[in-house]
Amino acid sequence: MIPIDDSPLTRDGKVLILAYDHGLEHGPVDFEDVPESANPERVFDVATHDAVTSVAVQKGIAEAYYPSYEDEVDLLAKLNGTSNLWRGEHDSAVNWTVDYAREIGATSVGFTVYGGSDHEIEMVEEFRDAQEAAHRNDMPVVMWSYPRGAGLRNAKTPETIAYAARLGLELGADVAKVKYPGTQDAMEETVRMAGKTKVVMSGGSKRSDEAFLSNVKSVIDAGGAGLAVGRNVFQRENPERILDALEKVIFEESSVEEALEAAGGAATPEAE
Repeated sequence: MIPIDDSPLTRDGKVLILAYDHGLEHGPVDFEDVPESANPERVFDVATHDAVTSVAVQKGIAEAYYPSYEDEVDLLAKLNGTSNLWRGEHDSAVNWTVDYAREIGATSVGFTVYGGSDHEIEMVEEFRDAQEAAHRNDMPVVMWSYPRGAGLRNAKTPETIAYAARLGLELGADVAKVKYPGTQDAMEETVRMAGKTKVVMSGGSKRSDEAFLSNVKSVIDAGGAGLAVGRNVFQRENPERILDALEKVIFEESSVEEALEAAGGAATPEAE
């Protein structure tokens, strides 16, 4: 691991990654509720919000759109990813190199590892190459640590999520992105298992402001570093408002109620 508290990936030791690799991983379905979110320029505009420490995208999006935002947005290169059209055992293609990501302007990289997949060994070896190349360039590495595979009985148990965080530490990730394990106590154990690797919560599917912010607050109170979020921001009609609230919860450690009040209150169904 490398010291990252002074890197662009963090702000005051905390992390808020705006993830926008969904067009590859999930396809057009993630843009249906808010059709304009299919336009990367809209999401890059959102990423200029002060709360966002980095935006995570795949190679093509970075090549086509990042040059127009390089002075306003920090770039995290999501190095691997596979379409939802793939129905085989969980795996993820490596789509660009660390060196090329650095040329484009990335200051950090992200890499998915599916612990428990039949392809785990290959993915971990690919992660090794990416991690070592990134660290040679002083670039932090974020592991999307998602246990998945035909032989895995339940990927969502607190024990499995804690194991996912531990994989990040054992394999040299600077940040481990994991699912929320359900309770603050379970999140504390997840953070403990990660040691010096920072833990951030995966934003997951869109839900109400209160439910989403309550999970984020639980992560921060448990010692987590923050959040890597996509749909819970860009699937909202007013993504800036939820980012205002997230800024309060993550960086100021405000209560959910204070954050919602500062952001103008909870959203109504009509507003979302």
